[in-house]
Amino acid sequence: MKETEVPQDDANMLEGKTREIQYAIDKDGHYKQVKSVGWEAKNTILQQAWDEVNEDTQTALQEVIDGKKSPIFYFMHKNIMDLSILSEYTGFFKWTIKRHFKPSIFKKLSYKKLEKYLEAFQLKTITELKKFDALKERH
Repeated sequence: MKETEVPQDDANMLEGKTREIQYAIDKDGHYKQVKSVGWEAKNTILQQAWDEVNEDTQTALQEVIDGKKSPIFYFMHKNIMDLSILSEYTGFFKWTIKRHFKPSIFKKLSYKKLEKYLEAFQLKTITELKKFDALKERH
């Protein structure tokens, strides 16, 4: 593609705040790096992906509020993690994490185990991890 043909669709979801490098041919026929804010097709796909992530996160939040899952389940989704990634970050087996998704098991977790989740989710206090208790009471 020629330098003048590099897409500059500024109606993207990041509103032109980020740019990516595209390679294009300049007027002398040499490859050149050209910054692009994106193009419609790519922006549409990215928006659909983020919509799905947000929907999954809201579903996970509702399951925590309904008392079906522990806050660990919500934060895993919020941080765009799956069991394998969370297992790598915490050192827990996947089956162990699944057990920790159960509210009754979560309530009994030791401070040491909770600290591993705090670090994985980049939270500062256990209160942040357990902040859903007030939401459950209102629900």
